[in-house]
Amino acid sequence: MARLGLLVLLLATTARAQALCGTEATPPATWDHVVWIWFENHGYGAVIGSSAAPHINHRLVRGCGLATNYHALAHPSLPNYIAATSGLALDALGPLRDDCNATGPCHTSAPSIFALAPSWGAYAESMHKPCTHWFTGAYAASHNPAVYYTSLDACRTHDLGLPALRAALDSDTLPAFVFITPNMCDSMHNCSVATGDAWLWRIVQRLTASAAYRRGTMAVFVTWDESASDDSSEHVATLVISPSTRPHTRSARPFDHYSLLRTTEEMLGIDRLLGEARRAPSMRAAFNL
Repeated sequence: MARLGLLVLLLATTARAQALCGTEATPPATWDHVVWIWFENHGYGAVIGSSAAPHINHRLVRGCGLATNYHALAHPSLPNYIAATSGLALDALGPLRDDCNATGPCHTSAPSIFALAPSWGAYAESMHKPCTHWFTGAYAASHNPAVYYTSLDACRTHDLGLPALRAALDSDTLPAFVFITPNMCDSMHNCSVATGDAWLWRIVQRLTASAAYRRGTMAVFVTWDESASDDSSEHVATLVISPSTRPHTRSARPFDHYSLLRTTEEMLGIDRLLGEARRAPSMRAAFNL
């Protein structure tokens, strides 16, 4: 019997170590790290239930949380990224309503989650020089919102290529707010859902294996900037990965990119809610954050 009890304990410990979500009963009052990962141009039905996305559907949706009634804000990409990080209403975005290089008038002096967070870092795949303000190769500036904020200090110090993410995780120096940008292929923009699914699983494994995540104070949100260009519903999938989110949590409450901003501000202990985030519903209760 003692040997059986030891085996049961070992199996339970192993299952807990392998689980991505639900390993903590209660969330921290303030989180140390909130990570956003954004993909491109796919509506909810193109991803959820798709055989091309086994990691998303069988590991992340089943094992963590899914917002089933989450909506992007607009077409094309850039207004979603700027609204989500600044809280600006769409009619206040001016030139940022369209995709453009972060040059000339295509900037904003608005405050942002980057500036308000205790610390921030952006990690963009295929961006070869820090804080690149224009489209080059497989890198799209319009998917890296930090470069559009003129009020941010030391962009070249904090807005880096994706390899810097591994270094921050290995040294346990990850900033409080993190924005991860896949390149034009891995984001599903130019390549398949299957390509993005495989890329995401590699990144999630790296994040959840980190000391920061194992301490129970890191949460990861995965969303899509917009649905397909011919889809006016803007219904997109949003995944919630955290130690306190119970496996297979689903919420049908209406959320959008402003909700993600509000939720992140609350989780990081930021007193000031930006713009439209003040009126958006928080996702904390739905996902035990």
